[in-house]
Amino acid sequence: MARIAVIGAGMGAMAAAARLAVAGHRVAVYERTDTYGGALRRLERDGFSFDTGPGLLPLPAVYRDLFVKTGREPLEECVGLAQVDPSSHHVFADGTRVSLPNASRAGVVSALEETLGPAAARRWGDFLVRAREAWDRSRRPLLEEPLWPNWQILAEREPYPAVPHKKLLRTRVAGTLAEVGAWELRDPRLIALLESHALAYGLDPREAPASAAVLPYMEHAFGTWYVRGGLRELARAVYERCLARRVEFHFGAGVAGIVEKDGRAAGVELADGAVAEADFVVAGVAPGVLDRLGRGTPVRGAGEVPAQRSAASRVTVLLALRGGRPEGTPHRTVVHTEDRETELESLFGQPAGLPARPTVTVLRPDDPALVPDAGHEAVTVTTVVPEGGGGAPDALAEKLVTVAERAIPGLRDRLLWHEVRTPADIAAETGAGGGAVPAPALAAAGGRLLHPSNGTRLAGLFTVGGWSHPGGGLPHAGMSGALVAGLIVEGPEFRGSQ
Repeated sequence: MARIAVIGAGMGAMAAAARLAVAGHRVAVYERTDTYGGALRRLERDGFSFDTGPGLLPLPAVYRDLFVKTGREPLEECVGLAQVDPSSHHVFADGTRVSLPNASRAGVVSALEETLGPAAARRWGDFLVRAREAWDRSRRPLLEEPLWPNWQILAEREPYPAVPHKKLLRTRVAGTLAEVGAWELRDPRLIALLESHALAYGLDPREAPASAAVLPYMEHAFGTWYVRGGLRELARAVYERCLARRVEFHFGAGVAGIVEKDGRAAGVELADGAVAEADFVVAGVAPGVLDRLGRGTPVRGAGEVPAQRSAASRVTVLLALRGGRPEGTPHRTVVHTEDRETELESLFGQPAGLPARPTVTVLRPDDPALVPDAGHEAVTVTTVVPEGGGGAPDALAEKLVTVAERAIPGLRDRLLWHEVRTPADIAAETGAGGGAVPAPALAAAGGRLLHPSNGTRLAGLFTVGGWSHPGGGLPHAGMSGALVAGLIVEGPEFRGSQ
């Protein structure tokens, strides 16, 4: 039985802790804040309850596997899971609206055909077939296996089978997601639908590789799910599973440094000077924090995937509304920008900022647990902003509410109060500089969107969570926990799930 110190109580860290405890190890988690869950927080006020981080769960199979492997009670006995249908409702720049069913390629194509016409629907259906091929080619090395030592292969190979594009005497294939949209989809509404999946992770579609096509594919193939009571309930369930497996939690216990002895990690030094000895250390922290904890010891070496230092963040406006949720209201509505070029230049140009009318996601859950009574509604409006800002909170809220009115007529007349969550709030909760939110790992693009391996140059030190392989997003965090547990339990020969 090994002693294992886990730094941070984010979802990846807790997933690793639960798996390691089941394997017979003694696990202690040290969290600098007063609660668990990382970005999965909750705000409660006047009988309303809001998720302040992610609001929907893709790929629930990751957490089903975690609960199967760590106890008798399956995930569905610990939280209420509901498939969101329609998966999303889209409001495009020209006023066109379409609802896309959950986890049904045929249903999506049919809905697009009815709204956008047969030619556009056929192009989207053909795109999903190619996106599936990219998924099949990249799934194992990007999600299910430890990062390859020869990761450069992933950086160089583009798994998306782009259609040759002829212009004059030249023939090219799409190398970016924007080129996939322009050359293969062509319809501006389909382009907006495609690029919104990249924007949701703070990726510039003009620079994101064509392999980002796996993002919409994953949603169409595996569906989108809601956790009753909000995603904070998922964090609670994972925390309670850790407790049931006798994982120790120490809150308000900031870690000042990683203790090194004889060339390997030997524990952690806490902010109060106390030392917790350990045989292994698992760090679920942002890259800058990891560097500080290393105290001059190089955690990452030359030739490895560099840590992502820059990423986008998010602004979320929580709206308490009078009047109940109308029957038939979509759970999720994406209101697309009316000016794509201005949005992209504002978000990813220099200086970066938030455009007047950004693409926003409006979440309107049908969940009595979130409201004081049936005569009220809790709504969350979210958009991507540059790391570290986007503007003053009141100005940000005004922009988001203005756009959200396209999805919720009469919104301002129903508004009781609102609260704004900015990148500064994300930074305080997660420790990531500027409130940066990591993107999932993607192949190609020279490795720019890969994440550092879970192992480090310091023996006995492993990294977990969104800033290490396989990157950001709730499913990816759970996968990182499985990979770290496998590497510690089985050693370097561990090759991932089979």
